[in-house]
Amino acid sequence: MGPADKKARQGAIEMGAEECREVARTCAAFNLRRAARLVSQLFDEALRPTGLRITQFSLLVVALFQERQVLTSLARMMGLDRTTLSRNLKLLEKKGYVLLEPGEDRREVRVSITQAGLAKLEEGAPLWHLAQERILDGVGQAKWGEMLADLRALGKSLK
Repeated sequence: MGPADKKARQGAIEMGAEECREVARTCAAFNLRRAARLVSQLFDEALRPTGLRITQFSLLVVALFQERQVLTSLARMMGLDRTTLSRNLKLLEKKGYVLLEPGEDRREVRVSITQAGLAKLEEGAPLWHLAQERILDGVGQAKWGEMLADLRALGKSLK
């Protein structure tokens, strides 16, 4: 353990148990990421018969409604870095669900959904609805509407 590690550990020890509990209880990153992981697990399990994860299903939805969109714009819209989005889209392209084509210049890549991708969306839609209903049953429709509005406002405030 180096000097910097020892100093960080000492700082954490001095932070105290109560302050650590407060961080766990109130930290936006910790609590949002925990909820996101649990929600992702629910949707991943629901979509398992399709062979898709919720991240892939969501990308297909975006590819459908943002037809021939430039990859960089999609990344910005989804709050992802371009490299992560590109890696995930390449997996979908390999399966034949999206088409990645050159844009107007060499740096641009445009994304389109294929017929196979549309069929995969149709296969997954009922399973997605079941998972979504479980979320709504858990928090209620009105509360979910408020949470969506709050999440959008948070996202806008951080851009």
